[in-house]
Amino acid sequence: MSEDLKARFDVAKQEVTQLSQAPDAQTQLRLYGLYKQSTVGNCTGSRPGMLDFAGRAKYDAWKALEGMSQEDAMQKYIELVEELKAADKK
Repeated sequence: MSEDLKARFDVAKQEVTQLSQAPDAQTQLRLYGLYKQSTVGNCTGSRPGMLDFAGRAKYDAWKALEGMSQEDAMQKYIELVEELKAADKK
């Protein structure tokens, strides 16, 4: 993994917390899945139970990215944060 990609990912992690409005739920799930795939790799553990709606949605968002490399996930996370920042300025 290149140091430049890691540095840009670290910056994006900070920038996403500085948006004037929180992203919608679907976008938050995309961010979560990409973040987990970037930092941990493929999804681990078992799917949360039926009554754990938030946990289940997060698990599914991460599981959907299975097989994506950590570098690709970092790049997609950075791109998504850039889109959010551009939309935030409007």
